[in-house]
Amino acid sequence: MTSVASNSSIASAPSSTQLLCPLLDTMRNHTRSNDTGVNMVVVCVHGVVSCLGILENALVLWALGFRLRRKTVASVWVLNLALSDFLATLTLPLFTHYLKVGHTWELGQPLCSVQSSIFFLNMFVSAFLLAAISIDRCLLVAWPVWSQNHRSVAGAWKICGLGWLWAAANTFPYFLFRSVTMRKDGRKLCYHNFALYSSQATLSANCEARQAATAVSKTLLAFVIPFLVIAVSYAHFGRRLQARRKRRSSRQLSLVDRSRSMIKSPFGSTPSSPTSDSAEQLSRSFTKMVATVITAFALCWAPYHIFCLLEVAAHYREDYRVLVEVALPLATTIAFLNPVLNPVIYAFSCPHFCTRIRQSLGALFEGLVEEAGPLTFPIHRSNKWRDPKSPASVSLPSSPNTPTPQRVLNCSQGSINLYSLIKNETGEKQTEQKEGKV
Repeated sequence: MTSVASNSSIASAPSSTQLLCPLLDTMRNHTRSNDTGVNMVVVCVHGVVSCLGILENALVLWALGFRLRRKTVASVWVLNLALSDFLATLTLPLFTHYLKVGHTWELGQPLCSVQSSIFFLNMFVSAFLLAAISIDRCLLVAWPVWSQNHRSVAGAWKICGLGWLWAAANTFPYFLFRSVTMRKDGRKLCYHNFALYSSQATLSANCEARQAATAVSKTLLAFVIPFLVIAVSYAHFGRRLQARRKRRSSRQLSLVDRSRSMIKSPFGSTPSSPTSDSAEQLSRSFTKMVATVITAFALCWAPYHIFCLLEVAAHYREDYRVLVEVALPLATTIAFLNPVLNPVIYAFSCPHFCTRIRQSLGALFEGLVEEAGPLTFPIHRSNKWRDPKSPASVSLPSSPNTPTPQRVLNCSQGSINLYSLIKNETGEKQTEQKEGKV
């Protein structure tokens, strides 16, 4: 059992005498709950979530890492997000074991530090990558020519590498101050102890400064600043995309008026010309997926950051300590749901998910991370990815606008006028590209 010297923050640890911050000392004094029924339900839920999370993220890594025929910048972003989530879900069984044995950490100091570090690493990497993806989407619309010349898979890997290094540097303090502390009832608590490497004289000042520095820094660097970047990027993204759509719509209306004065279109609609507009190259499915992942990240991590800030206030107000002790573990559990939810979002964001679920995962995810081609039509694939019995392999049904030999023959009368019309339209688009490049 632990012995206490007066009412100070000095407590006896399993192997040596430790100095404890006031909040940790309060947590150490609490005894276990006798509601075994509730505990078993929580353990079962955590166990199921752990297994699902590991399996989901492993499948995403396998599909994106080994089954895609062509790597894209979008696939690099999602692959690194999935890798971060996979590492986080690997630590979920450790937390499940902690709950199962009666809310006591029996796995030792090394695993205590590793489990905590991976949790924070996932938090920082996810925030960094979501901000990077938002900037990437914005650049594709705002500066299409520059993006086409400088945006590459190798560049995306370099940015992801910087993100991992940045996250590791921010995670190091949490690895350094993680500690196993003995409770009064004999249970062991794995928690950060900011009183480490302090003396009795500097205990109070170090606890307050370190707790405030880590809480504020992770809230700013892993939540507030990334979401400001995301908000600005998507606001600019939306304005530029809307402006381009208006210009394209006015161009098409002008084209209709001029074409009607020359010939009547044999296809029943205005003939379309190739376009290099970057908006046509954006994957709508990927953009929607990113927006959903960002929303899930905000909902899962916001409670955690709120209670981390309350934890700082608990050093000054004792009435906050019980609230933080009860609510912060629950907020942490909600944060752990984020890497479990992301693979589900990836899958259901894929085009034709219900049809392609019977096909290989490589074909499924290619529809999500594909970046070339129009947004409104399915992506054509080689025969090896298609199931002959699947509706995905059936050609698109004929429509009134579908060219047929007879319609092409009828078009020959106006071919000369149509050629001059398209040539003028192409010249206008080249002028727009030059303006975008400038």
